[in-house]
Amino acid sequence: MNNLKGKDLTSIEGLDAADARAIFDTAKLMEPFAFRQKLTRVLEGAVLANLFFEPSTRTRISFGTAFNRLGGEVRDTSGTETTSITKGESLYDTARVVGGYADVITVRHPKTGAAKEVADAVDVPVINGGDGVGEHPTQALLDVYTIEARLGKPNGKTIAIVGDLKFARVIHSFARLLSKMYQGINFKFIAPNGLQMPENVRESIRTSGSQHTMTDHDSINAISDADVIYITRTQEERFADPAEYERYKGKLRIDKKTLDTLGKPGVMLLHPMPRDSREGSNELDHDLDGDPRLAMFNQTDNGIPVRMAIFALVLDVADQIEKTARPVNWHVPKKP
Repeated sequence: MNNLKGKDLTSIEGLDAADARAIFDTAKLMEPFAFRQKLTRVLEGAVLANLFFEPSTRTRISFGTAFNRLGGEVRDTSGTETTSITKGESLYDTARVVGGYADVITVRHPKTGAAKEVADAVDVPVINGGDGVGEHPTQALLDVYTIEARLGKPNGKTIAIVGDLKFARVIHSFARLLSKMYQGINFKFIAPNGLQMPENVRESIRTSGSQHTMTDHDSINAISDADVIYITRTQEERFADPAEYERYKGKLRIDKKTLDTLGKPGVMLLHPMPRDSREGSNELDHDLDGDPRLAMFNQTDNGIPVRMAIFALVLDVADQIEKTARPVNWHVPKKP
């Protein structure tokens, strides 16, 4: 039974562990299609509207690619300047109109709660691609899917979450999802003073029904016993005062020497991207590129099957995929 048929995905709070597991199981079936081994057109004729009112590279293109891989068509907005928002149109009006054009909507918006506003305005499924400092549920799903692919179910593991934990919405969804799906996780929140994990996320972990521990640290040395390290950049765009951002940037950084010195053997290093490669920031150094501990590009790759699975489930075509499968007819290079 498909419990996600016709449903919105605006928050991890609205997703239970069984539904997340259904997404993971379906994503595994989607991998040959996502990685260009097989072809399907099961969503031929369907339209996705990507309503992106904030900058995005991976999420917007990943959503579009996932829908295209299922045979659907994609219509995009990118920023507000090309939309009627600049003429004073409300988000409700925009959503209500687009809901009449598309079969599913993805939305990214600088306002926390905007995805829920869009969902309340339309009768087609709405997927949250990031709302202000709120959540980014599909990023969390692909992050945890990537962990399982390498380490299996992380019950009882130590997960160190490093960086700007106040403003990084991906971290909020990630911690919530882990606490829902697994038992006995030791969360280590490593952040500069002033950028600690918000209380509402902590409360979600406390009330998840599982026994998890949470400890706070302000030094990168605290990664030493972690099985998984998830580091994120300082979210410059969320600071009202540029001087405040300057105080925080570059406070917590990981390079190869740090990971070699402090990291456990076999530790897994995640980053949601984009990483900030500017001098003085550089929270994740390029000297780790190609390091087998770094799973950042596995995360981006896994965004396609995970988002394909979400579309297939909310539009109720997952059980038709294999029936419509055929080999691709173009050259697909092998990964190095």
